[in-house]
Amino acid sequence: ASNKYGNLQFSVGREIDRRKKSGEVITECSVQTSDGVKVADVAWASDEFIAEHGLATPFEQAPEICVEIVSPGNSKREIELKVELYLAKGATEVWVVNAKKEITFYGYIGKLKDSKLVPKIKL
Repeated sequence: ASNKYGNLQFSVGREIDRRKKSGEVITECSVQTSDGVKVADVAWASDEFIAEHGLATPFEQAPEICVEIVSPGNSKREIELKVELYLAKGATEVWVVNAKKEITFYGYIGKLKDSKLVPKIKL
């Protein structure tokens, strides 16, 4: 854990919250996957998702947006696996944020040019 990492988590969550105007932003969001419980650094769950799943720990289904913030200890394969696992558990999008605050977006079809759920988001 580092202050820079925590600050980046907060920045991502705050930006989602500003733009979505509904739903819930969750930091350290646990999701039960086929490879055990994984924890998204930040997630966004719609009001409908919260109505259905509440704030169960861990979620049996992934919220619509799951965000991974890359830390120096993460391998490329580890991040790729988490992207696959969250999408397999129902996430609509998975975002990967690097230390330069660059976001790579993924959906069921693979890499996306931009988020469909939060268009033109920048950090």
